[in-house]
Amino acid sequence: MLILTCPCCGQTGEETEFHAGGEAHLKRFGPGSSDNDFEGYMFTRQNPKGVHFERWRHVYGCGKWFHVARCTTTLEVFGTYPAQTLEPPRDLRDKISEKRPGWSWGDFS
Repeated sequence: MLILTCPCCGQTGEETEFHAGGEAHLKRFGPGSSDNDFEGYMFTRQNPKGVHFERWRHVYGCGKWFHVARCTTTLEVFGTYPAQTLEPPRDLRDKISEKRPGWSWGDFS
């Protein structure tokens, strides 16, 4: 079971208090985009084995969206941060790099 802390209201709870919303930091394409760009946005996801960045919503709390950095193989949660950020905070990226030598944010951006 995942234990998450909402960065918006500070409440910590089990994953059943939250709702997963898919991959974080996607570049969104809309009207006027090429068919290939729109298809990529709609259907292509990284789904890596290891470090992954996801969107979550605090359903039974403040109701706000936020991002979670976690490992898909160990279920380790590295941290959470507001959904309004364009990339994970530097201290969180450093924390992941310390625990996963060779990992790089460049693999995601």
